[in-house]
Amino acid sequence: MVERYSREQMAQKWDMQAKYGAWLEVEKAAVKAWNKLGFISDADCEKICKNAKFDVRRIDEIEKTTKHDVIAFLTSVSENLGDESRFVHYGMTSSDCIDTAVALQIKSSMELIIEDVKGLMSAIKTRAQEHKNTMMVGRSHGIHGEPITFGLVLAVWYDEVARALKLLQDAKEVAAYGKLSGAMGNFAHAPLEFEELTCEQLGLKPAPASNQIIQRDRYAHVISAIAVLAATCEKIAVAVRHFQRTEVYEAEEYFSPGQKGSSAMPHKRNPVLSENITGLCRMLRSYVTPALENVALWHERDISHSSVERFILPDAFITADFMLARITNLIANLVVYPENMMKNL
Repeated sequence: MVERYSREQMAQKWDMQAKYGAWLEVEKAAVKAWNKLGFISDADCEKICKNAKFDVRRIDEIEKTTKHDVIAFLTSVSENLGDESRFVHYGMTSSDCIDTAVALQIKSSMELIIEDVKGLMSAIKTRAQEHKNTMMVGRSHGIHGEPITFGLVLAVWYDEVARALKLLQDAKEVAAYGKLSGAMGNFAHAPLEFEELTCEQLGLKPAPASNQIIQRDRYAHVISAIAVLAATCEKIAVAVRHFQRTEVYEAEEYFSPGQKGSSAMPHKRNPVLSENITGLCRMLRSYVTPALENVALWHERDISHSSVERFILPDAFITADFMLARITNLIANLVVYPENMMKNL
């Protein structure tokens, strides 16, 4: 139940409704900023904030003609407004809206991932305290070494996940920046105060310096933090897979009543969850390279990063959220066999 709820919640943060919803949130904040600066009247500001809305199907229909998603979005919004629609997107370029909106999505998604990680740490801590005196053999090179406790194994996992948590928290702050500095980042069509006021309303910080976009080292920072977390989670999953081997059999995944391990061999109970987690973590790490390659764009910007981000940002967050729910349940329900640990020792 935890796994399903969490996964749906994260997916909803990255569907088309959420994407355009974030765009509209930025556009409304910009209108309010212009109002505070005295450029838009209170009446027009109120009309826009009250009536501005969009329809995803209508946007798709318009985009078939415009071949430009932001223009299609703004056209859909304008269809719900009167003359005041001329103030929507005033002084802005497409990336002002898109990149600031993505910052909102990343910030919100990182908050959910951070809560997921805290849940994982709680599960590991509980099991570590449970097994602080459970004796087992320590191994190096896969070969028996000296006696340790299973609690120590879990404590090492906990400490490593805690470091990943700090990376994620830092990455959330690095990504929580907006920009509304215009087509080349030179504030040719809006004052500095416009950017500051808009970001303030959105709970973001204005980028200290930007060209046409938010610089992609920020996104690379986020994806890299997720990848480090994934590496640690794979480490845990690989350990569980080893513990479940027949010739080791010191711990195994919970096997529910009626669950089957093989269509040909009914005696088998395979570590399928850990293997699934291993694969998901490999996918999460694979997003680091394109994220880093997105940092180098031509001059003030090109569009080579856009298609990449449409894949890696939703996929990274949704996959990480799913994987964290799965590994947390794996740890919480892990079946431990102290008698086999003593036998191997």
